[in-house]
Amino acid sequence: MVRAALAGLGVSIAAAPLGCFVVWRRMAYLGEATAHAAVLGVALALSFSLPLLPAIISAALAMGLSVSLLRGRGYAMDTLLGVIAHTALAAGLVTVALLSDVRLDLNAFLFGDILAVTKPDLATIWIGGATILALMVWRWSALLVSTLNPDLAQASGIDPKREELWLTLAMALAVAVAIKVVGILLIAALLVIPAAGARPLARTPESMAFTAAIIGSTAALGGLGGAYWADTPAGPSIVCAAALIFVATAILGPIFRKG
Repeated sequence: MVRAALAGLGVSIAAAPLGCFVVWRRMAYLGEATAHAAVLGVALALSFSLPLLPAIISAALAMGLSVSLLRGRGYAMDTLLGVIAHTALAAGLVTVALLSDVRLDLNAFLFGDILAVTKPDLATIWIGGATILALMVWRWSALLVSTLNPDLAQASGIDPKREELWLTLAMALAVAVAIKVVGILLIAALLVIPAAGARPLARTPESMAFTAAIIGSTAALGGLGGAYWADTPAGPSIVCAAALIFVATAILGPIFRKG
């Protein structure tokens, strides 16, 4: 439980600033698409005996690059994300099914297995999380300007597409390190829900990111406690705890702002 709690905290803190940009850019589906691409990364890693983490990051980055290249060709963003995300998920599942000599528990990847986190896994999560936070701090101003006003960013010498690629890289890394905690199908929820819950309480972008980290950490610990008490799956329990906090902030947010 201690390792599980530390893993949940590491993922929640790292996902908080990313989730804020996903909410601001109205690209919640991008998190889901990145997570779905991770399935293909897992399949490729097993097929060619590659390390799991680099394969997942590469697949997620390939998804992001594909979206960037195809966006200007008359397709809406949600259409592109839908096509690429579901194609990557289906291709990954088919590839895994064809690997007759490999035994793989897909449930652990799809829904997470935070209680099985080992010390090396914990080190990977925290190193990956620290890398994500360092990247966010480094690119924060440029990402913020390109998110709020792309024209102003262009006039200031900031390339919005380049910043979007940095964001995609950070999300790919977040997906790779979060698989053990909540699984591929629930990563998007951990990205979006804490940030959405923080929005009614925050007055600045920085305070929103900080509040999202608090909400995500509280959800991680609360979900683990609820899973232990009610004997429910830990990953979905964490997401349910985050959803409850979101409902509370949505109700109390207007009161907080008036105060």
